[in-house]
Amino acid sequence: MSALAELLSSQIVRTVLTGAALLGAIAGMLGAFAVLRRQSLLGDALAHAALPGVCLGFLIAGARDLGSILAGAFFTGALAALVMMLITRTTRLKTDAALGIVLSVFFAVGVVLLTHLQATGGAASAGLASFLFGQAAAILPSDLWIMGGAGLGALTLVLAFWKEFKLVSFDPDFARANGFPVTALEGVLTILVALAIVVGLQLVGVVLMVALLIAPAAAARQWTDRLSVMVLLSALIGAASGAGGALVSASMRGLATGPVVVLIATAIVIVSLLLAPQRGVVWQALAARRARARITEARILAAMQGLSAAHEDARYPSEQGMLAAALGKAPSPRHFAELERRGLIRPVEHPPETTPHWELTRAGRAEAAARAGREGP
Repeated sequence: MSALAELLSSQIVRTVLTGAALLGAIAGMLGAFAVLRRQSLLGDALAHAALPGVCLGFLIAGARDLGSILAGAFFTGALAALVMMLITRTTRLKTDAALGIVLSVFFAVGVVLLTHLQATGGAASAGLASFLFGQAAAILPSDLWIMGGAGLGALTLVLAFWKEFKLVSFDPDFARANGFPVTALEGVLTILVALAIVVGLQLVGVVLMVALLIAPAAAARQWTDRLSVMVLLSALIGAASGAGGALVSASMRGLATGPVVVLIATAIVIVSLLLAPQRGVVWQALAARRARARITEARILAAMQGLSAAHEDARYPSEQGMLAAALGKAPSPRHFAELERRGLIRPVEHPPETTPHWELTRAGRAEAAARAGREGP
């Protein structure tokens, strides 16, 4: 606890921690809509398209002014989204092709401008390359007001158009049939995604920003089916990833904050993919195993009922070999143990034979009859 208190005593650490948490919350909240609309690659395209805007903002301001740089990044990001929409609506190219074209062309322009500025722009342009991978230590307390304002504006729009965004995200065709301006709403969502990317440029950079946009939402999607819960959980995961990455990078020399934030968010995604109820890989594997066990147990009951009917003895003791022959393979002892635990069968002796025998209980006969009735002739 003393080590944490010592870390938090630094103004730089507190600033980076607050900025990373704000960015994670904003990206998580807006990334939920991008994931639901199957536009994860859109975030990558807009992030790369922001690079020429960074350079243009520097050229216009004549200095490394964060406000101008973020405004330029937002302009080229929005322009890239518009170009992508024009390509998909006026040509035969699909969305993935349009995104690939926009991503590569805008990023190439950005790299050319960045190289030119670094060669001719003097010392003031030296730090522009940090926008590729982020430089959290460069965040100033005044920058937090810009990030906070952007986050508040995004939250206000999400709350104001919650019903419309929800409908467009899940069923745009139904929304269009009911008179909603789907194109305009999708445009607003795209602009909000661009806003989240612009806010994260200084901390995470254009290369890794898409991961922070998508990873919290992908993790949250595993845990819930409700949009409101997903958006809230995604924002919390993003904020926790940002804060955790800031603390880890501050406590260990030589670790960049942006990549650590992305790695923490990715780790949460992996845990969610494995352990989330209903959707998790482990959960589904256990559910499939339980389903197979129930099928085998039902077949055991049916086989025992068939042997009892064939011998006209409701309490006929079924021998292990008989059941193996009837089922095609020997059932596992755990299946007999589970049926015995549920009170459907009981072990019995059948001298002079020494192999295991079982007979149906009253409850077992009723269960077998009920299953036979549900399955029909």
